[in-house]
Amino acid sequence: MANAYKANRQVCDVDIRVLKTLAPFLNFEYANVTTVNVSSDSVYAMAKGAKKIGFANPIEGTMTIEAQVIPFKFYSMMADGTIYTTGAYADKVTVTATEAGAVSFQLESGTVVAGSVFVYPKGDFGDASKVIAGEFTTTSSTGTGGGTVITNTFTATTASNIAVNSQYEVAFIRQRDDVKRVSFNSKNLPTEYRITYKTLDKDEDGDYTGFIVTAFKAAIQRNFELSFSSEGDPASVSLSSN
Repeated sequence: MANAYKANRQVCDVDIRVLKTLAPFLNFEYANVTTVNVSSDSVYAMAKGAKKIGFANPIEGTMTIEAQVIPFKFYSMMADGTIYTTGAYADKVTVTATEAGAVSFQLESGTVVAGSVFVYPKGDFGDASKVIAGEFTTTSSTGTGGGTVITNTFTATTASNIAVNSQYEVAFIRQRDDVKRVSFNSKNLPTEYRITYKTLDKDEDGDYTGFIVTAFKAAIQRNFELSFSSEGDPASVSLSSN
């Protein structure tokens, strides 16, 4: 059928290439919604208050990818495309003192950032009037699994502030070198990409033909929202480029 009408109900697969080198960056086939928006307005020379002669402004286009199942690399596009392997984050553990005046705990991975340790009686976490003064030390030893186990000990200035068999909450900043991290700041600017959408149109005879949209130079927008909820649909992330 030469002039068959066609329809589409299939999300696009997305091929993303680094514009500068044309090297593949991400082949993404798990989007739920892919959109393309093209717009252009006009300005007019006026004559006696009426539009007389029009001038078309340049075309602007936006491509958006919305997904719930995504690789971590997807987030890096909104930064500089780099995934770092080191990172630090706030953590805490609840421990039982096995000796008077001190509490010790072990980390399966990472180390504790110096100066970040605060100890409280259990139930008083974050209460500045209940924080226990003392000194924190770390020593390293080889674990049975072949890795390194970091044994951390906090010794109270006043020994009576930590009692045997009592529980304490230990807050600290954990530093790790086995993570994946993306850094969003004013210096890590997104690179530019060549983005291709591929989908299939279906005609009246039931035949499928390929439909391809290509952005030859796409700049990633750095406005995004992460929403986490215990109810409703799983979290969704949108990535827009223009």
